[in-house]
Amino acid sequence: MSKSGFVPDNSNIKKSSGTPNLSVNYKQNVLFKRNDQNIAYQLTSTQLPAMLGGAFVDLYMTKGHMREPHWHPNAWELDVVVSGEVQVSVLDPDTSSMHNYRIKQGEVVFIPMGWWHWIEPLSEEAHLHLFFNNDQFESTEGSDVLRLTPPIVFQKAYGVSAGEVAEAVAPITDTVVIGPPNDHSSYKKGYERDEKVVIKINEKVVPAEDK
Repeated sequence: MSKSGFVPDNSNIKKSSGTPNLSVNYKQNVLFKRNDQNIAYQLTSTQLPAMLGGAFVDLYMTKGHMREPHWHPNAWELDVVVSGEVQVSVLDPDTSSMHNYRIKQGEVVFIPMGWWHWIEPLSEEAHLHLFFNNDQFESTEGSDVLRLTPPIVFQKAYGVSAGEVAEAVAPITDTVVIGPPNDHSSYKKGYERDEKVVIKINEKVVPAEDK
């Protein structure tokens, strides 16, 4: 059985094998790159086999971009702001409520495992360190949920038009991670039209953005 995930000790490190590799340049491992200013580097047990039980992402973003909505099915996440200011939005599945946390240097947000969340820069540039309690953490991206779910499923489940859903998600042709995609003129127009959208949770109207 794999030892990935939380481990209470260093039993994977054997005295007979000598000191394992304990240093690496994580910037040689790009998790995702939208452009030079919007990029994420990743460090897991793939790069450091001795590092069981935890992982790290170095995230850079600029205003107008977003770490798209997603969740981690096998790890919690701790977001630490290195510089700039961001809004971390989290949907609490237990209370069906959405929380927006506006944080800057010296502040953190903790995201429990499996909770839907996203990150948006509020300053012109933002730099974050993200920590996970699984050395091989997984992510389920909102863009994949939207583009890979047949539109007819939305119609059957929610009573919305399959044709309208198909048209709305058609520009999402790949996993986004840091959005919007490079060619996003249609997204800009849609955002301008819908910037006053509200979300209704348990009969309570919640602003889509709470800055």
